[in-house]
Amino acid sequence: MANDAVAGDTLRVAPAQPGATGDPVRGVLSAFTQDLVTGIDEVLAAFLANEVDSLTEIDAAMGGFAASARDCVLAGGKRIRPTFAYWGWRAVTGDYERLPSVLPALAALELLHTFALVHDDVMDASDTRRGLPTAHRAAAARHRAAGHTGDPDRYGEAVAVLIGDLCVVWADRLMAHATVPPARLLDVRRCYDQMRVETVAGQFLDVLGEHDAAGWTVDRALRVARYKTASYTVQRPLLFGAHLAGADAESPLIAAYTRYGLAVGEAFQLRDDLLGVYGDPVTTGKPAGDDLRTGKPTVLLMLARQLAGPAQRRALERAGSVTGAGEVSLLADLVRETGAVARVERMISDRVADALAALDTPAIDGTARSALTALATAATARWA
Repeated sequence: MANDAVAGDTLRVAPAQPGATGDPVRGVLSAFTQDLVTGIDEVLAAFLANEVDSLTEIDAAMGGFAASARDCVLAGGKRIRPTFAYWGWRAVTGDYERLPSVLPALAALELLHTFALVHDDVMDASDTRRGLPTAHRAAAARHRAAGHTGDPDRYGEAVAVLIGDLCVVWADRLMAHATVPPARLLDVRRCYDQMRVETVAGQFLDVLGEHDAAGWTVDRALRVARYKTASYTVQRPLLFGAHLAGADAESPLIAAYTRYGLAVGEAFQLRDDLLGVYGDPVTTGKPAGDDLRTGKPTVLLMLARQLAGPAQRRALERAGSVTGAGEVSLLADLVRETGAVARVERMISDRVADALAALDTPAIDGTARSALTALATAATARWA
């Protein structure tokens, strides 16, 4: 498909009325825009069709590999990073007619997200993502079905690493389709590169925490949340969008976005910690209790250990060694009994309140303020 199709020339985004939806984040989108998520998905589908065709010309097996990567990108998700980037852009421009020019850059964030998810699933040895087998499990299953030689699990992990690598290259390539002045695109790339560095830093700390539990603290767990999640989920996408619109780096808007993004991003990860233990797999698309099975030093688990009495603390040492559903359920009940769940809920509420206070500036117009207020609530209270 031609580049003009990738750029989304036919898309028009304008104010709309609230609509009913099962996804709270998409509900916010439907309340303030028409077809933004659809536009993102269309840009991704058109771009990826070209990329898959190109790689298929190298080798039929490469086509299958590229198609697997494409399927990871298009398998669903809330498109929350492009959404925050859109509002970062929208608050500066207010010009719906210009959206097609930046839509490829917004969509590129979803490719970066897929890269992070696929690699994260390998590191966490996760079985499912969005209700489907993770990339490495699916590749291992194809290895077994084809009767190939060698270790299918090792093969699956290698394929998933390459899928993640391909997605991050695709993100760079798609971003180049944005039609903005070169100097501005360079400014956007600086923000984007910082987001990627912070994501890798947060991911490393996340891995380290699982192997250095004795040296972990609540503050360090929050640092993981700040860099692994807050940076590339909310804060940097907002700033990315603002830079796409040409915002001045010293403007009050940038300061407001920085404060809002950090607060909402941390609250988002804290909610994810709760969902990792108490969420419904039918709605989250991920098994419940994996963090307790692995002993992942989340803020929730670190707080539980801090608040626990001696007997409770000894019982919590089982985190990382439990396997059965019954054991996981008992441990989840124990975490709740320590008061850690209530404490995390308060931390989420405090951060949302701080985020909303950050929006109280004339630099953000009323429509963007309303959307970001609704997103702060929807993104941090999802499926609670």
